[in-house]
Amino acid sequence: MNLSEAKLELKQLLSRVSPPELPKLLHWIRNSDELDDLQLDNRTVMLQSIADDLRARLPLDAMLASETAAHHKMQQCTRPTVHVDSFLYDDEQVDALCEEGTMSRTYCLSCGSSRTAPLDFISHSFSVSELQFLFHNVLPDLSGRMLVDVGSRLGAVLYGGYVYSSASQLIGVELSEEFVQLQNDVLLRFRLNDRVQVLHADICTQDVLLQNADVLIMNNVFEFFMEPSEQLRAWRFIMQNFRKRGALLVTVPSLQESLNALQQEALQPGWVEELPVDYDVYLGRDTDTDSLRQIHLYRVI
Repeated sequence: MNLSEAKLELKQLLSRVSPPELPKLLHWIRNSDELDDLQLDNRTVMLQSIADDLRARLPLDAMLASETAAHHKMQQCTRPTVHVDSFLYDDEQVDALCEEGTMSRTYCLSCGSSRTAPLDFISHSFSVSELQFLFHNVLPDLSGRMLVDVGSRLGAVLYGGYVYSSASQLIGVELSEEFVQLQNDVLLRFRLNDRVQVLHADICTQDVLLQNADVLIMNNVFEFFMEPSEQLRAWRFIMQNFRKRGALLVTVPSLQESLNALQQEALQPGWVEELPVDYDVYLGRDTDTDSLRQIHLYRVI
């Protein structure tokens, strides 16, 4: 059954519901967790199992003590900011942690006062729903293609690409040896290493890899981990080597936002063109549509 047929059948079903019961049914459709549960499949369950495994092995903020630059950058934010990894904790889990007092969404404006303001949350990983959106709604069929994730960190993009796509190779490039080991442990435990590989390397040493990549993923990869001069160096290297015509680039945030933050209008004009993305999709009642709109797709020209 295709979408048009499903819409027609649903309309016919609703037309047969007695008028007093129709508002109740529509309310159930809009708000019931039962319909969200129908969207769960073995692929999503596997990702949730990986997240469960990682949560047990990482601190609550999923940050390492060695990430001094990221900790310092967060302290410099204009408003108090905490890292909550979206792959590990969805909104329901965050709410549960807040209820038990393990986590908070607010901070006190004056010590001892009831005056509070919301904390800013940031994540260096895609959530499960964002991964589903990325591989089902943003990227085309990846059969026979190589995907490279710059700064793979916990490996969320690699695991999502494994279960949601047919990419022949999924390669993460990660500077932190601790995160590389963590990802390799997951690959072995969940038997994903037939298509997934993690390199312990600086992306600026991977010219051949970039030249051969068909898809490049960059999710908040530089801002919190590099000084501006290092970010410029990395962007220049990527633009010089990720040149395969028709190759796809996914960034969070947009290229324009990343380069504007570095006071660079364009490092290489005419390098890529932005492609339209349909953000009007339903991935579950708790899907953060604003976060989906941070995902941008480009094509090398």
